[in-house]
Amino acid sequence: MDEFLHIAEHVLEHSVADTLYLIPILFVTYVVMEWLEHRTGHKAQEAVKRTGAAGPIVGALVGVVPQCGFSAVAATLWAGRVITFGTFFAVLLSTSDEMLPILIAEQAPIATILKILGVKIMIGMVMGFAADAMLRVAHRDNQKLRIHEICAQDNCHCTDGCTTCHEHPELVYEHTDDCCQTCTHEHHHHDHDHDAGWKPILKSALIHTIQITIFIFIITVILNTVLEVVGEDALGSFLSSNQTLAIFGAALIGLIPNCAPSIVIAQLYMEGVLGAGAMLSGLLVSAGVGLLVLIRTNRHPVQNVIVIVLLYATGVFWGLLVNLLGITF
Repeated sequence: MDEFLHIAEHVLEHSVADTLYLIPILFVTYVVMEWLEHRTGHKAQEAVKRTGAAGPIVGALVGVVPQCGFSAVAATLWAGRVITFGTFFAVLLSTSDEMLPILIAEQAPIATILKILGVKIMIGMVMGFAADAMLRVAHRDNQKLRIHEICAQDNCHCTDGCTTCHEHPELVYEHTDDCCQTCTHEHHHHDHDHDAGWKPILKSALIHTIQITIFIFIITVILNTVLEVVGEDALGSFLSSNQTLAIFGAALIGLIPNCAPSIVIAQLYMEGVLGAGAMLSGLLVSAGVGLLVLIRTNRHPVQNVIVIVLLYATGVFWGLLVNLLGITF
C-alpha cells in the first residue's frame, strides 16, 4: 500500500509539473488566435499565405528551444490552418523537449550538443519544405483558416448572438455587442475597426485553455504511471538488444506524447545503451504534448493518423541513414 501511494504521489507530482507550465503558453496562443479571428479575418489568412513559404525555417529554429510547449502551440496553429503543414512538421521534428538539459547535466561535449541540435534543425527544415512542396504539387496547400471551426467544436460560444453575413454564412459574421468579426464578400466589404472589447476574446481563450489543460493532465497521468511501473531499466534492455531494432523502438517510444521520452532517450544515449541512429530517431519524433494537442484540436482523425505515421517514418528513416553512414555525434 505504501509503495502504491509513493508511486501515485510521484506520478501526480510530475504530471502537475508537466502540465502547469504549459498553461500560460496555451493561453497566450489562444488569445492570439482569437484576436486574429475577431479582428483581422481574411487579412490574416492572406498574410499567412504570403509569409508561409519560409515557415519551416522559423518552425525548425523555434522548435529546437529546449521545452515541449512550442509543439503544442504549433499543433493548435496548424489545426486552425494559421501555419502551413510544413511549418508544423518542422516544429515537431526539431522539438528538443528536455534533451538539452539532460545532455548538459551529463556533461556532453559542446560539439556533440551543437551537432545534435544542428541536425535536428536541418532535418526539420528539409522535411518541412518537402512536405509543403508535396502539398503544393497535390494542390492541397490552399486551405482556409479554421480558427472558427476549433471554437465551434469546443462549444466556447464566442459567436453567440452574432448574425451571419447572408452571402457567406458559413465563413463570416457581422458585428454585435458580443462579437466582432470581419464581414467580407464581393459586393459588401468592411472591417470593424472599432473596439468590441477584449472580454469575448479572453473568455474564449480561457475556455480553450482549460479544456486542453484537463485533457493533457489526464493523459499525462496515465503515461507517467506506465513509465513509473515499467521503469527505465526495462526500456534500456529493450533498446540495447539490437541497434537496428532499437531505431524502430526508440522512434516508437519517442511518439509517447510526453516530455519524459526525450529524457530517457538522451540518458540512454549518454550511457552508451543507444547508438546515434536510435538516439536521433527517438528525439526526432519526441514532440512532447504536441501530438496530444493535435488530436484534441484537429478533429480530422485520418489527418492525425497520417501526421503520426509520417513523423514515425521520418524518425526511422533518418535513424537508419545515420547508422548506415556510420555518423556519430
